[in-house]
Amino acid sequence: MLKKIKQYPQFLKKHKIKLLMFFLSFTILTIIFIFILPDRLFTDPISTILLDKDNNLLGAHIADDGQWRFPYNEDVPEKYSTCITNFEDKRFKRHFGVDIFAFSRAIRQNIRSRKIVSGGSTITMQVIRLSGKGKRRTFMRKLYEIILSIRLELSYSKNEILSLYSSNAPFGGNVVGLDAAAWRYFGRKPENLSWAENAMLAVLPNSPSLIHPGKNRNLLLEKRNRLLKKLYEREIIDEETYELALDEIIPENPKPFPQYAPHLLMRIKKENNPSEPVKTTIDLHLQKQVNRILFQHYKTLSGNGIENAAIIIVDVETGDVLTYIGNIYHKKNNTNGNFVDIITASRSPGSVLKPFLYAGMLSSGDILPNTLVPDIPMKIGGFSPKNYNLGYDGAVPANRALARSLNLPAVRMLQQYGIAKFHFLIKKIGLTTINRHPNHYGLSLIIGGCETKLWDLVGVYASMARTLNHYFEYSGKYDKSDFFKPNYFSEKSKKNNKEHKSISDLDETSWFTASSLHFTFEAMLDVERPENENQWEMFGSSKKIAWKTGTSFGFRDAWAIGLTPQYVVGVWIGNSDGEGRPQLVGIKSAAPLLFDIFNILPTENTWFEKPYDDMLEVEICKKSGFQASEICDETVLEWIPATGIRTTVCPYHQIIHLDQTEQYQVNSDCESISNMVHRAWFVLPPAMEWYFKQKNAQYKTLPPFRDDCQNSMYNRKNSSMQIIYPRNFSKIYVPIDIDGNIGNTVFEVAHRNAHTTIYWHIDEKYVGQTVNFHRIALHPETGKHTLTIVDESGEKITRKFEIISKN
Repeated sequence: MLKKIKQYPQFLKKHKIKLLMFFLSFTILTIIFIFILPDRLFTDPISTILLDKDNNLLGAHIADDGQWRFPYNEDVPEKYSTCITNFEDKRFKRHFGVDIFAFSRAIRQNIRSRKIVSGGSTITMQVIRLSGKGKRRTFMRKLYEIILSIRLELSYSKNEILSLYSSNAPFGGNVVGLDAAAWRYFGRKPENLSWAENAMLAVLPNSPSLIHPGKNRNLLLEKRNRLLKKLYEREIIDEETYELALDEIIPENPKPFPQYAPHLLMRIKKENNPSEPVKTTIDLHLQKQVNRILFQHYKTLSGNGIENAAIIIVDVETGDVLTYIGNIYHKKNNTNGNFVDIITASRSPGSVLKPFLYAGMLSSGDILPNTLVPDIPMKIGGFSPKNYNLGYDGAVPANRALARSLNLPAVRMLQQYGIAKFHFLIKKIGLTTINRHPNHYGLSLIIGGCETKLWDLVGVYASMARTLNHYFEYSGKYDKSDFFKPNYFSEKSKKNNKEHKSISDLDETSWFTASSLHFTFEAMLDVERPENENQWEMFGSSKKIAWKTGTSFGFRDAWAIGLTPQYVVGVWIGNSDGEGRPQLVGIKSAAPLLFDIFNILPTENTWFEKPYDDMLEVEICKKSGFQASEICDETVLEWIPATGIRTTVCPYHQIIHLDQTEQYQVNSDCESISNMVHRAWFVLPPAMEWYFKQKNAQYKTLPPFRDDCQNSMYNRKNSSMQIIYPRNFSKIYVPIDIDGNIGNTVFEVAHRNAHTTIYWHIDEKYVGQTVNFHRIALHPETGKHTLTIVDESGEKITRKFEIISKN
């Protein structure tokens, strides 16, 4: 024994190189074995998967390599796990990656058959083979797969290995993975499949190129039934379950994947290209309901040549998108621009920006809710806006102008508020497409002379409602971050990520005051509803909805946006290519759809609470809507925004002097002051009065001056006439007619006396006269001119203008 020990150093010395080589080789092999497994076994492109808020499948988009391959799913249903292990690898839970018994049996079978008839592969080995992308099956490749399988078992749990297999196994055609196969063949989630369905999917990867539900159905049925019998014999399923499973048929053809929100799916793929299933805030049940309503309306719309529509519903509190329908989607015929996502498209908004201006002017103290706004013809350069009904009211309360969506009052309000100021405001609150200089848009900005997105508009309206809701929660303060874009990602939902700010961190002001928002929504309540919604206030269950419609120039876009304290619904109707149609009017096309949608929303019949802390009760002139002056003859106490205290007193009431009969006006030149009767009188400017009195029979015009007082009337405060067009020092572009002559220019004047005669002069040369309706078409030559008008009482007005021909 001692002799052997003494000989050991000699042995080490003699075999030193061999031992060193052995340990070096062992070390290298060990390192190779440790690092031989790649960090990611599967790097194939995956399908874009869209889920609703409850993990229901909304839609899927095929992977870039043309395969339906869902993202890796670590959860494998118990039924499928049982079926696949009993069919492919019954000792899966016990072996270390290689099943010696199965491998030995396969060798015997292959020797006996003199060809490869069985590989003896375990599920672990099949995971390695699948990751090798179909490389040729040779002896050396098999040995390599065995080594990798053992290595895989050391790094992954059995459940993880099974998940890798089920997520990457081929299931026939271009279907890869259990999740894709479950939807493709059965139209359901894997966890909702029956024993028979799981058994079919378990046998399918065994020979996916041969077996397809649409082909060789008998062979597939036989293999499935053999597996079911094995499950029965092993007492995994009972006899009744086994017999019922045998009766289930094999699907004949693959099913299409759900496409409930195809435009949102494409938007997410384009903007994010996610590698994981995207869980959204969409409510699948509501999405389906709204889609059904849309297709009911589409039958009528398409008959009128209207092919496209978009709808979005947003939760006010969270900003979460509950419904996203980017366009009318046809599964078989997706033509007529139906692929365009209108929700993100820039379109002319028509009148839907008017509430922003109204709220802005209330917030800044420029108007009160009932302030009279001029509604008379106007022309500035080539800009000549018209009301939709082509009529004029002379003057109209601001809130009624909003409710009726009158264009001329809105333009005059923008003129008063300031284009640059309004441009700044709407950019700050969230309209991302208003990116040109204010002068580019001009006054047309308020009546659709710009482009906006339905996405932005709904976001702004939701932010306005949210701000008003939070006013009470924030103890009369504001959080400007309440203005934010809608959100469709579940993980980003403010429902799950609420930010709690202390009162000290909040602002004293916001883009709109709480009271201005309240009065704006109140005005939007008074919009005339579609015909089938008339007399809605008579029904106790009817919902209060603030809403606004819009119609773009040329009848190309019809809009309707409505809101409650809980929801905002946005609707767009039109043609993607911009083709106009007579029926493309907000009130006719979009509004009926809007109210049908609100009828299915689970809203309570509640309304915004009045923000009295941001309001004042003051005396208002009943006739003008301004703060009452000392001489206003009819006043009423009304709540107004606190900022409204900055507005002026009524400018339309004045003291006039009458004779003893109170039928004529007089002055100190023709009547003794002691004989005068002094009266407060509501007097509108001539142009406003001309149209106002036609719509308001109660309006009393000023009495005429007594004959002996006529000579001094030129110095009186109120002129009887007002030139509507042209403005002083206007430059008028007049096109040349076909015959080479300069075209006509239409001049217009308003007069208090409906029956007076007005005499027209150009450059002191008489050119005509008008009675009752004072409009005349003239064609002055190119150059500078002076217009002079004189009524039959001798009152005279002059106006300078210049004619510029436009060839």
